[in-house]
Amino acid sequence: MLAGYLGLFFAAFGAATLLPMQSEAVLVGLLISGHYSLWGLLTIATVGNVLGSVVNWWLGRSVERFKDRRWFPVSPRHLEKARTHYQRWGHWSLWLSWVPIIGDPLTLVAGVMREPFWRFLLIVTLAKGARYAVLAMVTVSQFAGA
Repeated sequence: MLAGYLGLFFAAFGAATLLPMQSEAVLVGLLISGHYSLWGLLTIATVGNVLGSVVNWWLGRSVERFKDRRWFPVSPRHLEKARTHYQRWGHWSLWLSWVPIIGDPLTLVAGVMREPFWRFLLIVTLAKGARYAVLAMVTVSQFAGA
């Protein structure tokens, strides 16, 4: 049972970084199994995903030091595109931090743009938690009678 929770945590953490991973299938699989607490899964997925986004925010804060390194996961073109978007919409764009492809770079750019950590953490936690909650509600309603 612990392995399922740990697997979900690491999938959610990795999915929130700039690594090409996703955690939704892991969450749905664990929900369908019926062996795990709904609230426990939602908490673990949200915490893991938010912590991954915090890594992005921290990288963004440090981007000037790392952006020219070969291993840096964002191209200068993508970083500038995200920076332009963030300048237009500001911290409101963090409500899209849960969206695949654009959400992870947004959290990195929030660090580049020196978004206050408390506001970053609040918005990202609410956005990502809501995404997992909606996914869980849909899953549970679809498989409730199965």
